[in-house]
Amino acid sequence: MSTAIVILGFIIIVALSSYATYLLLKLQRQKKRQQAALVEREAVANAKRAQVLDDIRYIATAMIEDRCEISEGVVRIGRLFEILSLSERVAPEFPALFQHFELIKDHPIMEARQALPKQERMKLDLIRMKSEAALEQGISDDAKNLSAYQPKAMH
Repeated sequence: MSTAIVILGFIIIVALSSYATYLLLKLQRQKKRQQAALVEREAVANAKRAQVLDDIRYIATAMIEDRCEISEGVVRIGRLFEILSLSERVAPEFPALFQHFELIKDHPIMEARQALPKQERMKLDLIRMKSEAALEQGISDDAKNLSAYQPKAMH
């Protein structure tokens, strides 16, 4: 009877060891899949980030070459930096651009603008034009710097 207990104990130990090994291998495969998924998500995020930065440089170049109006370029660039969650970080590097952006970012566009009374549209246009005139050189300098912009490494 004691031999049977020893054999049964041995079988139980082997079974539990096998099950533990199975669970460890399963966990290892799961961790590898999670790591691969994380690497893939990071690669996709980095590619999107690079594309948005290319878009920012393209718009800045278009502003320099007068293919894009100042305010339109400022709003587009400001929104793209918001998408990247970099607005606060880069605003000191491009002060004129972000000063103008803060002033006009909430101005309605397209159908919403057309729906405004004429007097209100004229008031918003005057605000925008005064800001453009006052900040034109600074925005131009910021656009030149942005046309070759490479973000600094984050700490």
